[in-house]
Amino acid sequence: MIQVSPSSDEYAGRSPEGMTPGLGRPGAPASASISTEALVAQAWQVLQGVPDPEVPAISVCELGIVREVLVEAAGLHVVLTPTYSGCPATEVITQSVLDALAAAGLGPARATLQRQPAWTTDWISAEGRAKLLAYGIAPPGPTDPNVGAPVRFMPRRPGGLATSAIACPQCGSSNTERLSAFGSTPCKALYRCMACREPFEHFKPI
Repeated sequence: MIQVSPSSDEYAGRSPEGMTPGLGRPGAPASASISTEALVAQAWQVLQGVPDPEVPAISVCELGIVREVLVEAAGLHVVLTPTYSGCPATEVITQSVLDALAAAGLGPARATLQRQPAWTTDWISAEGRAKLLAYGIAPPGPTDPNVGAPVRFMPRRPGGLATSAIACPQCGSSNTERLSAFGSTPCKALYRCMACREPFEHFKPI
């Protein structure tokens, strides 16, 4: 049974009892029968298959949420960085990560949340960006390179007008307009293409 303790920012889990091929005796930690490098590699492979609950087209690894997979004496330790503090998907992601590792027989495992450095859309992998585009979401561009620049969910030109040069993921046209600063989640904005007339969401760079 997986035990969750949100208040401590730490979640612990153990793999199900029983034999998993190649992973040792019943109930034994996976690390008891394979090397540390192989265990970490298997864990990353498993986590690549864990979808983000809000944007299921990409995995939590492609989104850049999974920062490290470590092997400790007690088992695996997964370090996660939430997209922003208070994100309602954080506990779901943490539980999904532990469930996936347990199902693969790679337990026991625990996960901790690391909020510094803060998550940025620059951590989304190239594969993740391509999958966002194929899913119909315009991927984010690079963040502001200026040190100390404020995070802007509603980018503005010097004249004060909101930018709208976001290419349509359906037809590629840049003739688009923003309908709303917020889409289905706070991290996305709602746009409409004036060429193909299709609505779409844009993942904001933060």
